[in-house]
Amino acid sequence: MATIAVLGTMDTKGEEHAFVADLIRARGHRVLVIDTGTLQAPKLQPDVTRLEVAAAAGVDFAALIARQDRGEAVAAMSQGAPVVLARLVAERRIDGVISLGGGGGTAIGTAAMRALPVGFPKVMVSTLASGNTAQYVGVKDIVMIPAVVDVAGLNRISRQILTRAAGAICGMVEFVPVPGEDKPIIVASMFGNTTECVQTAKKLLEAAGYEVLVFHATGTGGRAMESLIESGLVSGVLDITTTEWADELVGGILGAGPTRCEAAARRGVPAIVAPGCLDMVNFGAPETVPAKFAGRNFYAHNPQVTLMRTTPAECTELGRILAAKVNLSTAPVTVLLPQRAISVISAPGQKFHDPAADAALFTALKSGVRSDIEVVEMDCVINAPEFARACAEKLLANIARHARSQAT
Repeated sequence: MATIAVLGTMDTKGEEHAFVADLIRARGHRVLVIDTGTLQAPKLQPDVTRLEVAAAAGVDFAALIARQDRGEAVAAMSQGAPVVLARLVAERRIDGVISLGGGGGTAIGTAAMRALPVGFPKVMVSTLASGNTAQYVGVKDIVMIPAVVDVAGLNRISRQILTRAAGAICGMVEFVPVPGEDKPIIVASMFGNTTECVQTAKKLLEAAGYEVLVFHATGTGGRAMESLIESGLVSGVLDITTTEWADELVGGILGAGPTRCEAAARRGVPAIVAPGCLDMVNFGAPETVPAKFAGRNFYAHNPQVTLMRTTPAECTELGRILAAKVNLSTAPVTVLLPQRAISVISAPGQKFHDPAADAALFTALKSGVRSDIEVVEMDCVINAPEFARACAEKLLANIARHARSQAT
């Protein structure tokens, strides 16, 4: 028997949460109700009251209610709910969480869920689940189920949706992953244009006894990788594909934010860094490319993805940025430069081959890094087996060097 947290505004959505709670109990699980409402009295008796949630955010609930500001109330509960939920998980009092809501309820529920570790069961039934959910999911594994109709009473549609949602969270807590052999983790960044390199390096690292988790460098992938590094679970970073910085700088659609490439440096995790795919900025279909880029060098990756070649000026700035991020490192780090191509399509004879742009990138990167940081230049393309081997070997050497330093 598991305990499932039912979190939500038990005043405006109490009936719906009570329906889900009853279904969970009927399945044989316990329910722990967390109230984040701020209007009327709760319709479902909570185990964790709204006063406790507000207090977790350092907010005086009486003063909050007196101001009658809904936005402020949602913000307060969005701050307190993560604290409460994370504490319950740390104390092993709950095994999963489900929430139902509209705009405010979704903001509160997903804020709480984002505070929980990857792998912990999380279900959010939301009126906003059919649109762009990036701001709600973040880099966590939150399952969002479209409410279809508003969460405003029980009817022939909502009963079906809520019943399936209750079944989903029950199934998630019942099917517990079987622990495998725990190996130290290495994370790697990959794009289609660096796949061969990463896969070759991955095999070498796995043969050395590591589990390699690969993240697709699509913005969300980079943020997820950084988040895992920050968690302290990672032993090494194979950051071959730093392309998200091209989108961040130039204005593409796959930027990962201004802190990309900082987690390993700040956490003290050994790493290797390469300028993989910094030759390209990502946009959607051709008609989505901003007019200001007219006349640039474009490559149709597929009907939904249009790539734009970075210029020498942009590459100079990208080199400076990457050097600044690498310079934050407190653990061993090595920069590797494949001088013949930084992606499949920047190789000689390919659409994005631009020696001047690559030279600008390499020069800025080499001149910007600290003097004590190793820079390895190789006369090959990024997907050459020898480059992949060098990346893997340098990372293993950095991990070993870091272990020796920690032991003394």
